[in-house]
Amino acid sequence: MPETSAEQPQTEQSQRSALDTVAVAAGDPDREQPWADLGLKEDEYARIREILGRRPTSSELAMYSVMWSEHCSYKSTKVHLKQFGEIPQETKAGKMLAGIGENAGVIDIGHGYAVTFKVESHNHPSFVEPYQGAATGIGGIVRDILAMGARPVAVVDPLRFGPLDEPDTHRVLPGIVAGVGGYGNCLGLPNIGGEAVFDATYLGNPLVNAGAIGVLRHEDLHLANASGTGNQVILYGARTGGDGIGGVSVLASETFDEGGPAKRPSVQVGDPFMEKLLIECTLELFAADLVAGIQDLGGAGLSCATSELASAGDGGMHVELDRVPLRDSTLAPEEILMSESQERMMAVVEPANVEKFMEICRKWDVEAVVIGEVTASGRLEIDWHGERVVDVPPASVAHDGPVYERPYARPKWQDALQADGAERLARPSTGAALKETLLQLVASPNLCDKAWITDQYDRYVRGNTVIAQPDNSGMIRVDEDTNLGVSISTDCNGRFAKLDPYTGAQLALVESYRNVATGGAVPMAVSDCLNFGSPEDPGVMWQFAEACRGLKDACLELGVPVTGGNVSLYNQTGETAILPTPVVAVLGVIEDVTRHTPTGFQAAGERVFLLGTTREELSGSEWAHVVHGHLGGQPPKVDLAAEAALADLLVAGVGTLTSAQDLSDGGLAQVLAESSFRHGVGVAVALDQVHPDPFVALFAESTARVVVTVADADADALVALAHTHGVPVTALGRTGGDAIVVEGQFEVPVAEAKAAWQATLPAALG
Repeated sequence: MPETSAEQPQTEQSQRSALDTVAVAAGDPDREQPWADLGLKEDEYARIREILGRRPTSSELAMYSVMWSEHCSYKSTKVHLKQFGEIPQETKAGKMLAGIGENAGVIDIGHGYAVTFKVESHNHPSFVEPYQGAATGIGGIVRDILAMGARPVAVVDPLRFGPLDEPDTHRVLPGIVAGVGGYGNCLGLPNIGGEAVFDATYLGNPLVNAGAIGVLRHEDLHLANASGTGNQVILYGARTGGDGIGGVSVLASETFDEGGPAKRPSVQVGDPFMEKLLIECTLELFAADLVAGIQDLGGAGLSCATSELASAGDGGMHVELDRVPLRDSTLAPEEILMSESQERMMAVVEPANVEKFMEICRKWDVEAVVIGEVTASGRLEIDWHGERVVDVPPASVAHDGPVYERPYARPKWQDALQADGAERLARPSTGAALKETLLQLVASPNLCDKAWITDQYDRYVRGNTVIAQPDNSGMIRVDEDTNLGVSISTDCNGRFAKLDPYTGAQLALVESYRNVATGGAVPMAVSDCLNFGSPEDPGVMWQFAEACRGLKDACLELGVPVTGGNVSLYNQTGETAILPTPVVAVLGVIEDVTRHTPTGFQAAGERVFLLGTTREELSGSEWAHVVHGHLGGQPPKVDLAAEAALADLLVAGVGTLTSAQDLSDGGLAQVLAESSFRHGVGVAVALDQVHPDPFVALFAESTARVVVTVADADADALVALAHTHGVPVTALGRTGGDAIVVEGQFEVPVAEAKAAWQATLPAALG
């Protein structure tokens, strides 16, 4: 395997003669530069000149432009994100081993094991090129997990699309789903969770959020830093090409106009087979203790890896850029620095370990090249054929970018929106109308069967998946000897966040928290993916600020730290911003996965109970959305103490409960239907103790509620457990038969309702 790049083209001499070096930059300070085309503001460009004491070279300008982009620098959101640092880093089982600022958060889960997890966005690239945008989103988040020293074990995919009947949804959705499935399946990683949500605001701006989980022993933790003067910097993996130049870092920092994206840099092209080799090679390098520091190359490519490693280490690095192996030999230095080509990693290795490092790379057929070394200069210095093209303080690129305190203000329309409650809307009042409403809702795009999507994913590869879609959460066995496992759920209702972003973010958190607990896992930690419109709109920034405040306050009360996450801004088309969509992932730990609680009615003859309190809370509900096309009012109330008590009960009830399913979108009616669909077991319930209005009992979306089943012999034990934890408990009825029966109102055959539930996506998508 070569350890230097392929021969340079014959145009090398002409490239050098036009090279914009540090010396050249010092000698012609007034040269016009395309800073605006690269997404920089005038004052940002001026600040770069101030930092350097001269104009930047074209290579330096490229680095600053991608690293100071909204996607990479969080320049509009840092002031709000810093409050997550107020949350104690201790979890219910142990401590956080790595958190905000690292590639991914790492949580101690006991028995010497740790789990790393994170959710990120790849929204705009997936609109431009759905398959590759989604595929490389999966690839990037998996490398984040790998870079922490962990073996990736599972992925999740929270997705948002425009209306199901829109042509552009038919353009992007199949490609996005195929990209998520194609890349993840090729890596041999089960897809165990996520969502698919449809709303008009996502038309022209789909959200592709990708998450991953990795497992490691405590001693295997690796961090991103370049320390040790003389240590070698090795680039390994795929060659660098012209795909993704300025990719997600620039593309994700601009709004789309009505005709499409304002900028269309190449979307990265993924190669999952190369990534699989990279994973196995990297894990063997870790096992051989050959890696002193490591960073994956994702957004901003080499610009990110070099500057972040140097900044987090001793502060100095020298790189010979012409050693970088290229797929396209015509690339200029600035293009090499900006390229976001996939399947690449950068490692810092002690000189004595370089040959062993290379030997392992050769074994896995992974190309590896020494491109530089750690220095004591405190500078990031990059040369191109002996000419210096970059000489910068690395922290100024990686961490000291602009920090904006953008103006934010509650929108003038917010009061009118909240005053327009759905509780005033016409509602069904007869049994026949209630039955028709149930059938309409179960077949609606957001509540229908998502098997058309999830059947394209391998959910059980590797053999350690315990539960996956359509369960409330995904669960993976970590240790085959003890059956220690982890669970994950991702959720967000953007309609609730539009009505009240503070409460909406908390509702996203508590739904994921509740979903993890229904399986029997203890909720431990949070990762977030905060998707919003343009930060230049004070109303959008108010939504963001309120969502962050809400999430922080809820995490403080529930005792779950935020381990990291992602912000995606400029998600809007023209003046139309997406619904504020703060997706929240919650990770839970379960001591014995063989004793988890399943979702759905398991057998006939079991008692059915509702845990929690039902209130007349219909605003932002799926009923208001589907039946009336309405959005207004106040979202459901959040009761964090009730959520914590309910979660404790669900964990304590493992072994007593035969099933558990949380109530959220669609309310009790949806849970009764989905629970019956799972194994074809019907149910008969009475609503008189739930709420005086049968419609409210069935379709309200009050929080902190779960439907559970127990064997007859355990009914009294459940009631006692509920009283011990202070959780309201209501007897609903009994499982059995082949129909969903609501006493005194209606009955509908399970097969009829299930057929309606299953038909929607195949009818729309083929």
